[in-house]
Amino acid sequence: MGSGKTAVMAEASDILALRGIPHAAIDLDMLGFAHLPAGAENDDVMYRNLQAVWQNYAALGVDRLLLARAIESRNHLDRCVVAVGAKEVVVCRLAASLETMQERVGSRELGIGRNKYVERVKMLNDAVDHAQLENFAVINEGRLLTEVATEVLESAGWL
Repeated sequence: MGSGKTAVMAEASDILALRGIPHAAIDLDMLGFAHLPAGAENDDVMYRNLQAVWQNYAALGVDRLLLARAIESRNHLDRCVVAVGAKEVVVCRLAASLETMQERVGSRELGIGRNKYVERVKMLNDAVDHAQLENFAVINEGRLLTEVATEVLESAGWL
């Protein structure tokens, strides 16, 4: 939370679109944003939603996916891979200081969950540190958004 995943994904999508490169861009958290009845798991629905949405893009011939999500474990990564039937996966970690990430979250989360989300930044950052699933990391602090997104795309071999 607060590393800039959604913003960088959107900018990367714009860069690809300007170059005429077909792709889809999905903020995975939004596919599981719900309060479900007892017995239903948000993550299960989120991955099923990802599969359904991806199938729509794939049916149109799209074969590149920008996916914004903090991947906390190998299991979470595997579920993403299975949901989209990915043959090749490149994971980028966006990095910023804990203070910057907490500040970003605090400035955008203005409702009743604000404190909970700011506190979650450290827990999530620690989980991502521990998982070590990234192929590469890109610093997203004190830089222009376009510069960061371009570096992500170049490091992934998409540009």
